[in-house]
Amino acid sequence: MPVEPASSGELRVGVDLGGTKIEAVVLRTGDEEPVVLARMRVATDREAGYEHIVAATAKLIADVTREAGLAELPPIGVGMPGSVTFRSADGSRSVNALVKNSNTACLNGRPFREDLRRAVGQDAIVFANDANCFALAEAEYGAARGARVVFGVILGTGVGGGVVFRDAIGARAWDGLQGIAGEWGHVVLDPSAPLPCYCGRRGCVERYLCGPAIEAAYAARAGTNLPLSDIAAARAHDPDARVVLANVVSNFGRAIGAVINVLDPDVVVLGGGVSNLALFYAEGPAAVARWTFTDELRTPIVKNALGDSAGVIGAAMLRQERSKPSLVSAAKLR
Repeated sequence: MPVEPASSGELRVGVDLGGTKIEAVVLRTGDEEPVVLARMRVATDREAGYEHIVAATAKLIADVTREAGLAELPPIGVGMPGSVTFRSADGSRSVNALVKNSNTACLNGRPFREDLRRAVGQDAIVFANDANCFALAEAEYGAARGARVVFGVILGTGVGGGVVFRDAIGARAWDGLQGIAGEWGHVVLDPSAPLPCYCGRRGCVERYLCGPAIEAAYAARAGTNLPLSDIAAARAHDPDARVVLANVVSNFGRAIGAVINVLDPDVVVLGGGVSNLALFYAEGPAAVARWTFTDELRTPIVKNALGDSAGVIGAAMLRQERSKPSLVSAAKLR
C-alpha cells in the first residue's frame, strides 16, 4: 500500500529502528526543509531480545516528546527493517500483523506493531520499511529532491532498498502487495554460496555488500580482522583489501544493474555506513553499466544528502494514504 508524506506544518514523531541504534525525532514538516525540534538515540541491543526492543522504543518515544516540550504525543511514524505478514508460524491466519524479513531476527514472527502501540498507549502509529523511509526523505528533502522515481539503497548492517515515486500528491513510498518492494538485498547472486543468509537462502546480495559481510570476507582472506574503514584505507597497499573491495564493486554492479533493468529509476541514492566508501561513486557506475540493458547508463548513483538521519526524517513524514478505488482488485489478481 502506498505511503505518503505528512502535510506541511504538522508535528510528528519519527522513529528509525535500526540494527545498531534506535533514533527518534520530533519534527515539524515545512515547505522547504523539515524542522527537528528534538532528537535522541539509544542502542538497539538486539541481543537483549524482543521485549527489550519494544520497551526501549516506547521509552525513547516518550523521552523525545518530553524533550520537545510537548504535553501529548503527536502522530508517530516508525521505520523498521522488514515488513509484516498475517500468517502465523503454523500457517494459520493471525489477527495481528507479524514481522517478517527483518535482519533484527528477534522481531520476526512477533506482533511488534501492536505491542508498540500498546506500550506507547497510542493508536496513531504508521509503520513502513526503514529503506522506504530513507528513500522518501531523500526524495522530498535530499539528494533525489524532485525526481519522479527514486530507488533508495541502504548499505549498512544489512542491505535494503526502497522505491519512491512522485505524482500529483507528492513523493510516496511504494511497499508492494506483499510489503517487499525494493528488497534487492535478497536477490540471489550465487545460489551455491557456502554461507546461508539469515533469510534461509544462499548467495543473497546482503551476504556480499553489508558491512559485516565485507569485514568477514577480508578476515577470511587476510587472516586478520579489520573494521571496514581500515580495509578501505588499506586498499592502496594491501592486496587482500584490493581483492575484497574489487569484489564489492563487481557485486554492487550486478545487483544494481538488475534493479535498473526492472525499475529504470531517475536516480539511485545510497545510504548507510557502507555507502561512505568512495568506490561506489567512482567505480560503481561503470560496474553497473556492464549489467544494464542499455547502450548508455544515465542513471545517477549519488550519496545521500541527509546523512544517517534520513531514515528517521522519512519515518516522521509517514501517514497512511487516503483510501482510493483500485483499477484492478487484489482479489481478482489472486
